[in-house]
Amino acid sequence: MHNGVFITCAVTGGGYTTHKSDKVPVTPEQIADSCIEAAKAGAAVVHIHVREDNGEPSRDIDKFAEVVDRVRSSDTDVVINLTAGMGGDLTLGEVENPLPPATEGTDMAGATERVEHVRRLKPEICTLDCGTMNFGEGDYIMTNTPSMLEEMAKQMDALGVRIEIEAFDTGHLAHAKDLVRRGFIPNPVMVQLCMGVPWGAPDDLNTFMAMRNNIPDDWTFSAFSIGANQLKYVSLAAQAGGNVRVGLEDNIYLSRGVLASNGDLVERAVTILEAQNYHVLTPAEVRDNLKLTKHS
Repeated sequence: MHNGVFITCAVTGGGYTTHKSDKVPVTPEQIADSCIEAAKAGAAVVHIHVREDNGEPSRDIDKFAEVVDRVRSSDTDVVINLTAGMGGDLTLGEVENPLPPATEGTDMAGATERVEHVRRLKPEICTLDCGTMNFGEGDYIMTNTPSMLEEMAKQMDALGVRIEIEAFDTGHLAHAKDLVRRGFIPNPVMVQLCMGVPWGAPDDLNTFMAMRNNIPDDWTFSAFSIGANQLKYVSLAAQAGGNVRVGLEDNIYLSRGVLASNGDLVERAVTILEAQNYHVLTPAEVRDNLKLTKHS
């Protein structure tokens, strides 16, 4: 049990949600505006992906730069957290002929290329997806080998950017602890428990508590679930001693049939937390707690 909780808003992601909701931001201007909206609603951290004009996921550094520049030049303070999960997308060929990989859905890049936007923009935080996993349907695999993770972590640390470990399953958490033990990820360590993503850790209480109970006492953790359980996890994560994540990357509804904006989801999270007498941390408090460096 603790009193201070920070909210991360994952504003857009790269999933196929833009055709389901017109509130999911697509252009850099829309994504930046959504970050600012979330911050004004109470989010201390914004987690940023970018998209192509048609809504597809993107690694375009200029798009990242436009979003970050717009947020930094606004009059609203917020901690910037950039994804570094792109560039590990592998889609195998048909089941009888898995090689060569399919062109559509495959985007494999080297460690330096995957971290280049972080090097150029120097956010306070960037993510490191700590493992490989079957992800959803078909022949798609989220691919992050041990050597790739070591090199990406080494480059992130050299840039002075705090690494947020993303653990989608129990083995990812075990690997993360090994990376910390061997010095690839420095203190203070922060980890995000990503629950309910097919086919990673399910978001049932037993699995969540197994993950939570394997987090070292001196780490800072957050947790979220996707879809209908996102807002339930606001209370659950806080009660378990962690911080929370909401946003349109993971869930597009405020309630059954009611589409949400990022601001709506953050406001609801603030209401849930304050009703339980939690103090919702500010960006300045998060920077102080996690020893973050705010770059211009």
